[in-house]
Amino acid sequence: MNALGPETRQSSFAASPSRTPVAVWPWPIALGLLTTFGLLSALLGQHGIWLALSWAALSLPLIVTVICLIRAWRRPSSKGGLS
Repeated sequence: MNALGPETRQSSFAASPSRTPVAVWPWPIALGLLTTFGLLSALLGQHGIWLALSWAALSLPLIVTVICLIRAWRRPSSKGGLS
């Protein structure tokens, strides 16, 4: 028997509503395509605009990852305290 009683059940997904796969996958796919474009532009174009495009395309997924990690660290976990 849990300490909260039988009528109050805790779910690990209670804090976030369930999302369909269609709602989850667009951003990871977009970041993957952007990374692929950045790698190809760095390999195929060595000068001019291709160099700038490769830097931008490879920097954006890194920036998005850092922002998401910072937000996750600041959000309190469901078990109490910081995650």
